[in-house]
Amino acid sequence: MPVIAAQPYDYSFPAGRLALVVIDMQRDFIEEGGFGSVLGNDVRPLAAIVPTVRRLIDGFRAAGLPVIHTREGHKPDLSDCPPAKRARGGGALAIGDAGPMGRILVDGEPGNDFVPELAALPGETVIVKPGKGAFYATPLGDLLLRQGIGHLVFAGVTTEVCVQTTMREANDRGYECILAEDATESYFPEFKAATLAMIRAQGGIVGWTAPTDTIVQALT
Repeated sequence: MPVIAAQPYDYSFPAGRLALVVIDMQRDFIEEGGFGSVLGNDVRPLAAIVPTVRRLIDGFRAAGLPVIHTREGHKPDLSDCPPAKRARGGGALAIGDAGPMGRILVDGEPGNDFVPELAALPGETVIVKPGKGAFYATPLGDLLLRQGIGHLVFAGVTTEVCVQTTMREANDRGYECILAEDATESYFPEFKAATLAMIRAQGGIVGWTAPTDTIVQALT
């Protein structure tokens, strides 16, 4: 089996049974003037990983392996958004409100779309998720089961919220998970560092981590 030099130890996967899950590389989280920056966050660290995420995606495409994109988004009537989620935070803008790039976290709005460099190609799976984790209230689990996928590489934002939540969901379902260390980011550097440490603690209690180039090299 192919092997990725990873932490806390080497990660092996059966050829042809590995998929990439790119979490929430959306304009509202990554671009200046989007929801993330309106909340007072510095989006530059997130924007900086776009070329690295693209390199990872290109590696999977070249290897003929599945690329799955997720977006956190809700129906226009917010029927899939719990009131507690909309109320949380106490900021000037809430989910569904009009923001700089359209209604916040509403599927189909400009800010809810992927940054152009990371747009999904025709035929690639796009999962619109109403929660932080990509398995909750989505067809992701069934899709992976039909394709016989048991090993997952993760990238995207933010490391400690939607990326980690989805990895933990996948781990509980028996998937072998590895996070591309330089293809994920947080508004808070210490949160990213803590998440990487938690994932690979105790012999990989949630999974593995490795640099993007190391992962891509193992695909060829």
